[in-house]
Amino acid sequence: MKGNMKSQKWLKEGISKKMPTLLPALFLLFLFGLIIGLSGTIKGAKARMAAEKMEVIAKERPAANVVLLDVAPTTMYDQINLPGVIEPWQELSVLSNVHGNVIEVEVREGEKIAKGEVIARIDPADFTIARDSARATYELAAANLKRLASLYKKGSISLAKLEELQAQVKTSRAALDNAELMLSRCVITAPIPGVIRRLDAKEGLLLNISDPVAEILQIDKVKAVVGIPESDVALVREIKDVTLTIQALNNKEVVGQSHFLASSPEKSARLYRLELAIENDDNMILPGMFFRAQIIKRTFEETVAVPLYTVIKRENRQFVYVEKDGVAQRQPVEIGIIEDWRVQVTKGLSHGNRVVVEGHRDIDEGRKLKIVRILSDPVEALL
Repeated sequence: MKGNMKSQKWLKEGISKKMPTLLPALFLLFLFGLIIGLSGTIKGAKARMAAEKMEVIAKERPAANVVLLDVAPTTMYDQINLPGVIEPWQELSVLSNVHGNVIEVEVREGEKIAKGEVIARIDPADFTIARDSARATYELAAANLKRLASLYKKGSISLAKLEELQAQVKTSRAALDNAELMLSRCVITAPIPGVIRRLDAKEGLLLNISDPVAEILQIDKVKAVVGIPESDVALVREIKDVTLTIQALNNKEVVGQSHFLASSPEKSARLYRLELAIENDDNMILPGMFFRAQIIKRTFEETVAVPLYTVIKRENRQFVYVEKDGVAQRQPVEIGIIEDWRVQVTKGLSHGNRVVVEGHRDIDEGRKLKIVRILSDPVEALL
């Protein structure tokens, strides 16, 4: 009991001694709390005053003239528009297979040529002589074999002698076939149909083996070549048809079918080569022509879209104004792909909403609206 009394006495004496030093701290703490409380009260009052002011302004301001768009389901395309160039389906250099003088050239540069049509002729004299000599050797060997075969049956000659003659016949026959082949190569023909791009053969020109004779471009079918960025390769891989616009032919549109997609990019541009096959029976599409390819990567059906200019961005937020009961309402949205002047809205709008497409820059939340016109087609907003 005495111990407790002593403790209480000591505590009172300690508080009384420290009180003078605690008072300033307690006073500052009180002032801090008072300031916080007054700040909250002031902010609340300001918010109420601002709301009341906006309400008064809204009542005083006339209704804003606006044009609305009825949001309806639509189809959008995630697509890319890329440049490209036309290439021949095949580009082939015709070379000489024999040595000799050109005695005739039957085509001219720029002419169309069919497969198997004669391009040039080489002097066949030497090859004709070689063929005739090979034929005589073969016929002699064949006659000897026929004569000695009967002697073998009579036992007059050995089997080894007969087999030797048979080998001579085969060798001479092979020599004759080779001579006829070399003679046939004196007539140089087109291995593919196409157009003579370059003609190297000239009458009187001495050609050696592998010398160029002509260059042929096959253009009854052509390739449209496009460079695909790495980010689009996966989606483009599944595409079958692509619409092309060829500027040199008055923006003629043709459809190319996917033929080949490179498995590695071109080293210089880091683009993947996509080849599209195009039928060109009239030969109107020529190698070297430029085009634009409209490649549709994905199709979104039954989606929501609004004109791009109706989406307002403020403080990293995106929204549109919608009309509800004759009043403007700010509606946050999330957007997806952009197609021309339209933007896909993936979240925030649904079919049946009415979006302000004209006058949206002059209104704010709660503004009364005077509906001038209601559009059903977004294209009308551009007219």
